[in-house]
Amino acid sequence: MSAHHANARSARVVRVLLADDHQILRAGLRMILADAPPSPDDETIEVVGEASTGEEAVRLAAALHPDVVLMDVAMPGIDGIEATRRLRAAGGQPAGERPAVLILTTYGDDARVREAIQAGALGYLLKDLLRDDLVRAVYGAARGVPTLDPRAQQLLMRQLHAPAPASPFDALTGRERDVLRLIARGRSNKEIAAALSLSLGTVKGYVSAMLPKLGVGDRTQAALFATRHGLE
Repeated sequence: MSAHHANARSARVVRVLLADDHQILRAGLRMILADAPPSPDDETIEVVGEASTGEEAVRLAAALHPDVVLMDVAMPGIDGIEATRRLRAAGGQPAGERPAVLILTTYGDDARVREAIQAGALGYLLKDLLRDDLVRAVYGAARGVPTLDPRAQQLLMRQLHAPAPASPFDALTGRERDVLRLIARGRSNKEIAAALSLSLGTVKGYVSAMLPKLGVGDRTQAALFATRHGLE
């Protein structure tokens, strides 16, 4: 076999799925990637499919087996972050065969960057990036190399060095926390009084004192608050 044929056979095609609800943007991305030069390792890029919703992105990824998914955040139905979470947690599929996800979005706020990375995205890019940077990120993602927009990097570094947030229960006394725990477990005031060896009036006093501290209006909201914030 000639060296030319051996190189042609070993050259890798990076399969890309585009997920964005704007057809014009998908068309632009398709053109950019179709015109992308080969990587230094002689890789090329092929767009194998397009999705306009998060659900469609998950379905097409299972059918088309792309190497990389370029994922928008704001789409109808499940958003890009939830779609990323589902793609990266695909049951029955070895981790190495799951597509790398590059978030490509206009949103650069702290919460979305953090959620995307936690969902399993390998990169977070903003849509005003240069085409060469996009192509480089796609080739890198296919090899498992993460790419973060500099602004996203700054957000993550700021979060990393930020002091740990105070517990939402810090304003409560120890006894109020005990009462709240039992409220979250569905206990009545009478049952709480018996469990904690308190009078019914004392329990009612604790409940009345803790509600404004938690910023809630009644014991049902207090129970939901405790559950949502993981009071154990």
